[in-house]
Amino acid sequence: MQENDTINITLKVWRQKGADVKGRLETIEVKNISTHMSFLEMLDVVNEDLTLTGREPVEFDNDCREGICGMCGAVINGHAHGPEKAMTLCQLHMRKFKNGATIVVEPWRSRAFPIIKDLIVDRSAFDKIIQSGGYVSMNAGGAPDANAIPISQEIADKAMDAAACIGCGACVAACPNSSAMLFVSAKVSQLALLPQGKPEAAQRAWSMVNTMDQCGFGNCSNEKECEAVCPKEISIVNIARLNREFFKASFFSAVE
Repeated sequence: MQENDTINITLKVWRQKGADVKGRLETIEVKNISTHMSFLEMLDVVNEDLTLTGREPVEFDNDCREGICGMCGAVINGHAHGPEKAMTLCQLHMRKFKNGATIVVEPWRSRAFPIIKDLIVDRSAFDKIIQSGGYVSMNAGGAPDANAIPISQEIADKAMDAAACIGCGACVAACPNSSAMLFVSAKVSQLALLPQGKPEAAQRAWSMVNTMDQCGFGNCSNEKECEAVCPKEISIVNIARLNREFFKASFFSAVE
């Protein structure tokens, strides 16, 4: 916590008009920022000042500002979502930075996440992966009783831990290979662990991994950066489970 309620910082923020346009870091001096502000509130203040002086505001993505959606994701001084553990960027506060600090702000870096503008990237590749298998099929009708299918507490907890993934893309941004294995493994695990996900388990693992590859994500090399930056602390144990599910799927002749 700072002794004073305000700090001065130097922002070096990435500016880029589109995926096919060369980008650059722009230096912006920011004065008298309240240490009680969140990082995104600070960017709002910066954008107000830029607009008043006739300059283009910094484009960034956000929605809930409560650590739920992860759309705010950006790389702060080399750390996806910033230096704090288990936290999205919108939950980061300016009291975590020292007076006079230089803060470098960049978008997610991945071929599969082309830049739309400034800090906003196109994460629709994640949507394609989900569409290829991140669901269960069932007959329509009345909702079954909650206790109709007994599930042990251990299995339920593991499935819930995997389901906590918000699909923000920090794992991709932190991985030296831009791998989406942590995201895909979480989405496969949350269904593969439950009885409702068993009938389509083989097709799901096969389709989602193939779609991931087609979208241009890299391969996992067990660097564990993904686990370190994940705001929901998704474990790489799920990657091992995905590998097992994919290996089993290769034995099913029905899988194309």
